Amino acid sequence: MSLIVFPAIDLKGGQVVRLAEGDMDRATVYGDDPAAQAAAFMAEGAQWLHVVDLDGAFAGESVNGAAVAGILQAFAGKVQLGGGIRSADSVAHWLDLGVERVVIGTAALENPDLVRQAARDNPGRIVVAVDARDGMVATRGWADVSDVSVVELARRFEDAGVAALLFTDVGRDGLLKGCNVEATVALARAVSIPVIASGGVTDLGDIHALRGHVADGIEGVITGRALYDGRLALGEAIEAAA
Repeated sequence: MSLIVFPAIDLKGGQVVRLAEGDMDRATVYGDDPAAQAAAFMAEGAQWLHVVDLDGAFAGESVNGAAVAGILQAFAGKVQLGGGIRSADSVAHWLDLGVERVVIGTAALENPDLVRQAARDNPGRIVVAVDARDGMVATRGWADVSDVSVVELARRFEDAGVAALLFTDVGRDGLLKGCNVEATVALARAVSIPVIASGGVTDLGDIHALRGHVADGIEGVITGRALYDGRLALGEAIEAAA
């Protein structure tokens, strides 16, 4: 089995940005045409995209819907979308529009029944975001830190039928510090749900390191800033992951 490489498109005010440590005030703008960015990633061989409505994550509802719709039209592969998806109607809306998988983060902690029902209604299409600061779950666009551990939250959904867990080490996200492979693998080994790694991916070394743990349950890796800064070539990353 190969590792899935998910190039990331983070949306803020309709633009393609990357944040440092999830801080909206530390955003670097990489483009103002998200659909064109999606098409560029497709041309480089991407079969999946990871899209985040950053404004939506803070607002608790879709804000960059027009940009997401443009991405869906421009990209022929599969799109995984997160950010502000906190109701059954919102889940249904995006899946009906053509999103392959929706990512639920804050609501997974605050309204676990929503996740369970969504996973029952949409098998294989619900991803739970497990965002961590120092091992504890962070919510509401990473602005709040709970008293629930990452493994504890993940285990709550063992029997729910979710497609994957998306694990982000917030303290590394957008900083090119290297992926927290150790914590990601530990989570994958602790649960039976596949895990997607995110946060801090810097170069091919991170891809190779994660590729070595596919058997432990690592399904994929999300990369953003390293691609935009030219430190990582998407085609090479996909090749290494395979």
